Amino acid sequence: MKKDLLTIRDLDRDEISGLIDRGLEIKRDGRSTQRPLSGYSLGLMFDKTSTRTRVSFEAAMGRLGGQTLFLSRGDTQMSRDETVKDTAMVLSRYLDVLAMRTYSQETVEEMAQWAAIPVINALTDQYHPCQILSDLVTIKEKKGTLNDLKMAWIGDGNNVAHSWINAAKVLKFELVLACPAGYYPLPEVLKGSGENIKLVEDPAEAARDAHVINTDVWISMGQDAEKKQRLLDFQGFQVNESLVALGRPDVIVMHCLPAHRGEEISAEVIDGPHSVVFDQAENKMHLHQALLEKLLIKG
Repeated sequence: MKKDLLTIRDLDRDEISGLIDRGLEIKRDGRSTQRPLSGYSLGLMFDKTSTRTRVSFEAAMGRLGGQTLFLSRGDTQMSRDETVKDTAMVLSRYLDVLAMRTYSQETVEEMAQWAAIPVINALTDQYHPCQILSDLVTIKEKKGTLNDLKMAWIGDGNNVAHSWINAAKVLKFELVLACPAGYYPLPEVLKGSGENIKLVEDPAEAARDAHVINTDVWISMGQDAEKKQRLLDFQGFQVNESLVALGRPDVIVMHCLPAHRGEEISAEVIDGPHSVVFDQAENKMHLHQALLEKLLIKG
């Protein structure tokens, strides 16, 4: 039976741990990694621009011996109103797995409903599960464990924050999110959160004694019209040296990139000794290798 990855909730604790450990194993093995996906094809259907997600998926599939076909919506008949159902059923005849980067979570879920192949959410406006899985790879690589850690999220309660909340629900680590009023995570995502997940409005409270400080852009794709207001509303939420100093001495700072230096994160921090953002970006490729293996071979 095929398995999809639409949100972190599609995975249990053991599956997440297995992907993290396999991603780190693949990284250690480097070029000696086996190529078990020879003859397999990955489709990338992207409605949003991408650097890291696209390249890391293509590189991951290539390192595993498979091939990738990139499809923008404008190059497909979906741009001429072919239904998601018909597209899913046709692509299932050509491809072995499909990753989608689009706006609507509902579109990815509908594609998965009708596709006979695994469907991966490579980003929607509501969730970004692959990003958090690869971030967890980085945290375990740097800290040696995911247990007894305090994770701080500073900024917008966006799709990345939503997937951090889902991960905290499954793995039970401490997650403190500092978001300005009006920019909280969606209530339906927070629903069912335990005591390990806390929402505050003071970035200092989130960062204090944190093992990990994480942030993202204040103006995401499709929000350009809100830029002026968002820049005002997010004042005081920059991850800078003063905020990082509140974390533990060995705190690591993460950002899924691209970064707007001088807005949500200072240049001194992103280029500083606590930053792991470029290891974090690399680990997307290794996590995607582990994920493609799991969905296509290991089940």
